[in-house]
Amino acid sequence: MMKTGHPATYEEVKKVHPLYFNIMKRRYWWFALSLLVLIPGIISLFMQGLNLGIDFKGGSMLDITFNKPVTQAAITDTMKSVGLEGPVQLSNGDTSALIRTEALEEEKRNELLAALETNVAEYDKNSLGDDKVGPAMGQELTRNALWALLIAIGLMIGYITIRFQFVFAISAIIALLHDVLIVVGAFSLLQWEIDSTFVAAILTVFGYSINDTVIIFDRIRENEAKMKRADSYEDMADKSVWQTMRRSINTSLTVLIALLSIFIFGGESTKLFSLAMLIGVFVGAYSSIFIASPILLEIKQRMRKSRRGGKAVRA
Repeated sequence: MMKTGHPATYEEVKKVHPLYFNIMKRRYWWFALSLLVLIPGIISLFMQGLNLGIDFKGGSMLDITFNKPVTQAAITDTMKSVGLEGPVQLSNGDTSALIRTEALEEEKRNELLAALETNVAEYDKNSLGDDKVGPAMGQELTRNALWALLIAIGLMIGYITIRFQFVFAISAIIALLHDVLIVVGAFSLLQWEIDSTFVAAILTVFGYSINDTVIIFDRIRENEAKMKRADSYEDMADKSVWQTMRRSINTSLTVLIALLSIFIFGGESTKLFSLAMLIGVFVGAYSSIFIASPILLEIKQRMRKSRRGGKAVRA
């Protein structure tokens, strides 16, 4: 009987998992696959950049209170009929709408309001809010977003270094940057609009991905402490990943199902957020298993070689 609640030896791990294959030995495959996904997105970022929304580049915001509940679809369809696009957020029992769109001149604004009154519902003209968001606010939001990411990275490096080792922190951060670049690259490549909720999605992906990675690293640390001198670090790392595989897959599937439901049944205002989260969670689960741990192995191998004067060692 095993006391730990999970397969203890490498051979037991192989027998327990019917779909077992050696993840660590194929690490260069995973690195190559990631590069194939990353490179088009990075090229797109340099060539066409990001499709920044009103939150970043400025525009108009209309706060309208209708005399009855309305739908996002009715408002967005009406906006399209006058050549406008933008996110719509409903509140107060679907009677209040916050519409964000390009900077509107008075004539275009009046055209939109007339179309909304005709095609959607009458609105309270006395409570109508009309604000303009300047580019300066977008620049400030961009700066704040970058600072938030840098602070998150710094805190994570400190936390993982204290809990594990600095080499674990470096491996985790490389995997996190891999996740962020894939999500941002996908939005650039397909020119999906980026707004303030995108920043929230990226930070959420950061937290989710690092949590999954820490679980695997914790198992690697446990197994590393039990290693004998002649044991293979590669086999130990592979065993550790497989010991946590079911947990990683089950957690990721649960989150992905919830996000898919939000993407399908949620309103227009949540679609891009849930889409960024869907890509980020999927990539984060992949990187925790196939990128973070293999990078850790690669660094550890090189460190052991360096300590032994560059001679090949069994790692």
